[in-house]
Amino acid sequence: MSIFPECHGIIPARYESSRFPGKPLVEIKGRPMFWHVHNRASRCPQLGSVTLATDDARIFDAARRLDVPVVMTGSHHQSGTDRVLEAAQLLGIAPDAVVVNIQGDEPCLEPEMLTELLTPFRSPGVRVATLATPIGPDKAGSPDRVKVVRARNGRALYFSRAVVPYDRDAAPGGYLLHIGLYAFRMEALRRFGQLEPSPLELREKLEQLRLLEDGMDIYVTETRHACHGVDRPDDLEIVKHILEND
Repeated sequence: MSIFPECHGIIPARYESSRFPGKPLVEIKGRPMFWHVHNRASRCPQLGSVTLATDDARIFDAARRLDVPVVMTGSHHQSGTDRVLEAAQLLGIAPDAVVVNIQGDEPCLEPEMLTELLTPFRSPGVRVATLATPIGPDKAGSPDRVKVVRARNGRALYFSRAVVPYDRDAAPGGYLLHIGLYAFRMEALRRFGQLEPSPLELREKLEQLRLLEDGMDIYVTETRHACHGVDRPDDLEIVKHILEND
């Protein structure tokens, strides 16, 4: 095992959202949501920089006022990963460096999760990594909860909205809930941007399957932490309560 490589965090933040327009700018404890995400991500000791990536002048200007590093990206991107790729290219990140796609709606992000996410990259052969956390059968049934199965060495075998693995004999044990934090070697992130959406990706609506179908390994680290993302305005009260007691 080697030491950590050069690592950089990028937070994609777009204004338009079908469920919550203007979400990155919503105020929590007197600061916009993106500020909280940036503040917590910056506490990860492995990250050399954390930058906001947006296509909206309102978010860009607010970031500048709050001294949050920010780059302006195009408005044509189909996913946050595509926006992260453009931002990483604008920043001139080295091919062997690691880029972390940090969700912009996670104001309660635990910095330790980013360290856990980056740990596999101490091995030079790792190109992509993500996180998962155990859940019980009672929560695994929802298609909104993406499950992952992995090999003994931590390599992802499959991600699905279905309950996987199928429990034919009702054996004891839970499941692994995928947490949508990703880290890529820069060259792997470029490869993702070159690939067309894959058949399994289109069927499950899970972009990480594009990489598996291309034959690229994704390593999954298990974490004890949970995410508390803001998908809808109703989620704000939960997040505010967590931050007030942090």
